[in-house]
Amino acid sequence: MSARSAGRIACYTSFSYAYLSRARILVASLRRHHPDWELWALMIDEPPEGMDEAAALAEFDGVVKPADLNLTRTEAWLFKHDVVEACTAVKGAMMAHLLARGAAKVVYFDPDIAVFHPITDILEKLDTFSIALTPHQIAPNLTDAAVRDNEITSLLYGVFNLGFAAVRNDANGRDFAAWWATQLYRACYDEVASGIFTDQKYCDLVPALFDGVTVIRDPGCNVASWNLSRRAIRFDTQARLVVNGSPLKFYHFTKIGGVGDLMTERYAGANLEVFEIWQWYKRQVVAKSVPGIPKRYWHYGNFADGTPIPKEARVLFRRRADLYAYFDHPFAAGEGSYLAWLGREHPEMLIPEAAGSQAA
Repeated sequence: MSARSAGRIACYTSFSYAYLSRARILVASLRRHHPDWELWALMIDEPPEGMDEAAALAEFDGVVKPADLNLTRTEAWLFKHDVVEACTAVKGAMMAHLLARGAAKVVYFDPDIAVFHPITDILEKLDTFSIALTPHQIAPNLTDAAVRDNEITSLLYGVFNLGFAAVRNDANGRDFAAWWATQLYRACYDEVASGIFTDQKYCDLVPALFDGVTVIRDPGCNVASWNLSRRAIRFDTQARLVVNGSPLKFYHFTKIGGVGDLMTERYAGANLEVFEIWQWYKRQVVAKSVPGIPKRYWHYGNFADGTPIPKEARVLFRRRADLYAYFDHPFAAGEGSYLAWLGREHPEMLIPEAAGSQAA
């Protein structure tokens, strides 16, 4: 871990080893535009067998794992989450941790973001404001299909995209980080029908609950497939990428190779620069890949004996207070374990068709 001078800016990202190549792209882009920042990895994983973790994460100034965040019953709590939920559930606690270490400002980026231009103007806003958020949408959509895909989806999954958040180290910023950490420890689940989508929906309330909130409506921030319907990317006369005339600051490459491709194709249309950026990122993912990471790897995706943990087993564990209270080490296998209990009480959960994990 490193600690630079007082007044430093600390930036972190949260990920598993399956997303290491993406996190390395983010770090390289941040070093290019903000070489003075302190960059942290919030690693929600353990390395695959034979991997040198220090070497794999050497591009970061510091590495934090859930056990470092003083969470109550970390192992049992972690078991309640799939990998996406787990990687988002610790974001508030990490923000509070970096503020407590004395960073003047703390910035979070998702690992699947790349920075193309300094975000100095956003950081300057934090000289006046305490909390900076970026909304998914900054202009009304113009067709019924785009309203359904983008605005209605934002209502379901969150008005603000928490792939980015920034705070100043003042009382208001610290209160927000502590509140966010508490909410995420309590329930950071992909349960849209219950009004929760991981870390994101909570922040719909932030402008109502906290003072000093600035909503960044710069079209060059958090460009993604869900807002391409109202953002056009071009090269300007200086060969810089601009979005609706504003410099492209950071692009969010969510769900590469999946629904992100489909939505990009649907809304980029004839905007060829979007496809150039998209293809550039795919090439970078390959170039930044680290050998030895199995596809969809996540250490916490299996019980200790290698049995995959089905999502249903995690949901049952978090909904049954008696199970959560009893099993301190739910990843264990063997006599007296949660796995053994499942084998007796819910063997249908452990069939191969039901098992699987998602990497993020």
